[in-house]
Amino acid sequence: MAGTETHTTLPTPDLADIAPKLLIVVSPYYQNIADHLLAGAKAAITAAGAQFDVAHVPGALEIPPAIRIASASGTYAGFVALGCVIRGETTHYETVCNDSSYGLTQLGLQGLAIGNGILTVENRAQAVVRADIAGQNKGAGAANAALHLIALDHRFNKRTKGIGFKPASENVLMAGNPRDKSNA
Repeated sequence: MAGTETHTTLPTPDLADIAPKLLIVVSPYYQNIADHLLAGAKAAITAAGAQFDVAHVPGALEIPPAIRIASASGTYAGFVALGCVIRGETTHYETVCNDSSYGLTQLGLQGLAIGNGILTVENRAQAVVRADIAGQNKGAGAANAALHLIALDHRFNKRTKGIGFKPASENVLMAGNPRDKSNA
């Protein structure tokens, strides 16, 4: 029974030293559910010492393309996808659930730090439980997932900022004969 299961959640990483900026992409199709998810995500991001912007799109299928478009700006260290898909009478539910999830997974495998908070539920009551600010709030969970991925990226791929003509790396390149390593 799912009610008796215990779940382990990692503590929110403290990212105040790097102060990353995240983009929350939310579909307000089910407005009150989306509002609760968004409140949870904002609270989690703020608690981690990070910043955020919010972008709205019509539905769950538009969330992955919106993240891809925004990622090209280089402004955001991570992304939070929020929305809700409730099963209806047609197979459209499976299409939306599968394709939005697949799109986010593909973006993640390309190196984007994404927390998936798109609820895929059988009915409205399940959505309300998963969006509850005082309860599970999957918006906060998605934000925490993105924050953890940002922390991992920072840990494994530390970057230095380039100054002037110095490349954005730890190596300083010197002019000279590239074959003669003693000049480098």
